Amino acid sequence: MSARSSRRKKITKPKVEKSNVAIKNTPVTAVSVDAPKQKRQNMEELDPVFLTQLDRYLFGEGRNYKIYQKMGAHPAVLNGKKGMHFAVWAPHAKAVAIVCDRNGWDVEANYMLPLEDSGIYEGFIENMGYDELYKFAIHTQRGEILYKADPYAFSAEYRPGTASKTADVAGYPWGDGEWLSKRAGTPTFAQPMAIYECHIGSWRKKDREEKNGFYNYREAADELAQYCNDMGYTHVELMGIAEHPLDASWGYQVTGYYAPTSRYGSPKDFMYMVDHLHQKGIGVILDWVPAHFPKDAQGLADFDGAPTYEYPDPRMGEHPDWGTKIFNYSKNEVKNFLIGNALYWYDEYHIDGLRVDAVASMLYLDYGRKDGQWCPNKFGGNGNLDAMEFFKHLNSVIRGRKDGTMIIAEESTAWPKVTTPPEDDGLGFTYKWNMGWMHDFLDYMKLDPLFRKGAHNLMTFGMSYATAEKFILVLSHDEVVHLKCSMINKMPGIYEDKFRNLKCGYLFMFGHAGKKLLFMGQDFAQLHEWNENVALDWYLIDEPWHKNVHEFMRDLLHMYRKYPALWELDDSWQGFEWINADDNDRSIFSFIRKDKTGKNSLLFVINMTPMERKDYMVGAPVKTKYTLILDENGNTRADAKNVYLAEKGECDGKPFRIKYSLPAYGCAVFRFNY
Repeated sequence: MSARSSRRKKITKPKVEKSNVAIKNTPVTAVSVDAPKQKRQNMEELDPVFLTQLDRYLFGEGRNYKIYQKMGAHPAVLNGKKGMHFAVWAPHAKAVAIVCDRNGWDVEANYMLPLEDSGIYEGFIENMGYDELYKFAIHTQRGEILYKADPYAFSAEYRPGTASKTADVAGYPWGDGEWLSKRAGTPTFAQPMAIYECHIGSWRKKDREEKNGFYNYREAADELAQYCNDMGYTHVELMGIAEHPLDASWGYQVTGYYAPTSRYGSPKDFMYMVDHLHQKGIGVILDWVPAHFPKDAQGLADFDGAPTYEYPDPRMGEHPDWGTKIFNYSKNEVKNFLIGNALYWYDEYHIDGLRVDAVASMLYLDYGRKDGQWCPNKFGGNGNLDAMEFFKHLNSVIRGRKDGTMIIAEESTAWPKVTTPPEDDGLGFTYKWNMGWMHDFLDYMKLDPLFRKGAHNLMTFGMSYATAEKFILVLSHDEVVHLKCSMINKMPGIYEDKFRNLKCGYLFMFGHAGKKLLFMGQDFAQLHEWNENVALDWYLIDEPWHKNVHEFMRDLLHMYRKYPALWELDDSWQGFEWINADDNDRSIFSFIRKDKTGKNSLLFVINMTPMERKDYMVGAPVKTKYTLILDENGNTRADAKNVYLAEKGECDGKPFRIKYSLPAYGCAVFRFNY
C-alpha cells in the first residue's frame, strides 16, 4: 500500500444535535457524537505540497521550522478547483470540522481527514479565498464540540470577535534590502542600541470612533520613524503585536501567535510598518510570549478536549498567580509550534529581534508556587529541564542564521549563562534585560537626596557584574503602572527638583555599561501612569520643564549614538573605569567610558543632590584638554569656553585634576583623548 493512501484513516460523520446558537463566537456545545462516519474527499493532489511524510516526521521531531507554511489556512487547488486548504493538530480529537461563513458555520458541512500517526487533520473548502472567517469545530472524546480559533492563523477577527481570518502574507514588495544586508554584515554587540518601547494603541490616538481611535500600522509607521530619528533611538520595541482578546493584557495573553493584531490593520499593513522603519534606519523588536497562554475558550487551552499545548499536571501546566496555562516544552509538536512562530516573525516580517517575556517563569518549576505546589525535576531540583532544552534549541537556530537577528531575555533572577552560547552550556540569548540594575537604580533615585549617601552602593553595584552577561538596561512599561508612579513622579523633591533628578538619573543610565531601553513618555516626563486606554499627554512637550527634559534626552541620545565609547565595549572591562565610586558623602559619581582607540573617551560627573559644589575637582587620567560636550542644560557648544585643561595634582587617585564648578543636580560629560 502506498504512503499516500495508507496515511488516511476512514472517519464517519458525527451525529450532531442542531442548535440555533451562533457558532462563530460559541466555544462549547454539548452534542451526541456517534462513531464518526464521513464521505471521503479525494485530496491526493495536495499530497506533494501539503504535509508530506517528511513534513509530518519533522513536525513530530520538533524540527519543521517552516511549519506555518503547511499548518493553518493556505490557498490550494484540488481537482482543478481553487480554494483553501486547512490543517490543524488535534491529537486527542474524535473528529474535526471546518466551520466558516461560507458553510453557514455548519459542523456537518466540512469534516477534515486525519493524517495517520500525526494527530494532524486536513481539509479543503472550494472557492474560499482571503479575508474569510473560520474556526475548527473539534469533536472531543467526551461528546462535546469545541469551536477553536486556528493556532496557525495569519489573521484574526477584530475583538470582541474570536474567529480566525484567512490572510495573504505572500508577495509584499519589500524595500529594506539595504537594511538587512547591513544588519547581517555588522557585529551585533559593538553597535549602539537605544530602544524605544512602544504600545501602538496608546502611543497616540486618532480623533475617530473606528477601532477606539487606534492608529493603524501604516499611520504609526510614518510618525514613529520620524519621532525615533528626531530623538536618536536606534530601535523600537513593540508591545502586543500578536493577537490577543483583552486590551488590558497589553498583548501578554496571546490567542493568535501567528496573527498581527487586527486592532491596527492587516498582516501586510504590519509588513509596511517594519519595512518603513527599516528604510528610515530604525530596527524593530517584538514582544514574544512563549511562557504561557490564556484560558479563553477559543484559544489553546485544552485545545482538543484534553491538555494539548499545556502540561497535563496543573502543578506544571498552570500559573497560580496569572490564571494562565503553561506550554508543555516536553512535546516536540509544541516546541515546533513556538520555534516555528519565532522564525515566522523573522522571515515573513523581517523583524530584527524578539524580546522573550517572563523567562524566569519558564526556567523555574517553583515560580510563583509554594512548597507542595510544584514538581521537582528528575534530579530533585527546581529547574525546568524541558524549558532549558527548548531555549537552547531555539537560540541555536537563531544564532545559526548569522543575519544579525537577535533574541532578548526578560530574565529577572541570577540564572547563570543566559547569554552564553548553547555549546558552552548557556541558554544562548543575545541579550538579557538587567532587572537587578533597574531595581537598584529606581530604589536609589526615589530616595530623598539627604538619604542617598547611605544607599550609594545601589548605583555602583551594577558595574561589578556588568560583563557577566550581555545586558540591556531597562526602564520599561512595568515600572510605570499599577501605582508604581510615572518616572517623574518617582523622583523626590519639589516640582523643579523632580525634573533635575530625572535628568541626572538618565545621564547615569546612558553612561553605565549596557544597551538602553526607555518606555514611551519617559523621555518627556509623562506625568500620569501608563494606561493602555489613553494616549500619552503629548501637549506636555510644550510645557517648560517637560520640554527641558525632552530636549535633554534628545541631546543625550544623539551623544550616545555619536560616541563609540558609550557602546563599543559594553561587555568588556576595558570600556569602563571608575574615577570615584566612593564619594557617598557628596553623592557624586564620576567615571570614564572608552572605545577601542582611546580617542574620544568620555568623563562623566553626576551630582545627585541639590548642593552646589563651586570648588569641585575631579580626577583626570592624563594631562590634556577636556571638552564639555553635555551638561544639565543639554547640548553644550564645544567652543573655547567649554575646554578645561587638566592640571597636575593628585585627585581621586588620578595624577591630574580638573576644576569644575558643579551646579546642584549638575551633569557634565567631557570628551578627551588618552
